[in-house]
Amino acid sequence: MSTVIPQGTALKKAIAWVSEKRQAQPDLNVKKLVNDACLQFDLSPKDSEFLLRFVKENPDTPS
Repeated sequence: MSTVIPQGTALKKAIAWVSEKRQAQPDLNVKKLVNDACLQFDLSPKDSEFLLRFVKENPDTPS
């Protein structure tokens, strides 16, 4: 399934950050990890929802 990557720099950085964390520690809680990324990268609620959906749909996203 193809997922469109959003234009926002903060969101792209958050996706990369989450991906790195998941590769280092695959057993991390996804919701907590996404929440931490949202706070760290100051994502909007819409971007936060996108990030959570993206991470759940792409469990093996490369960093």
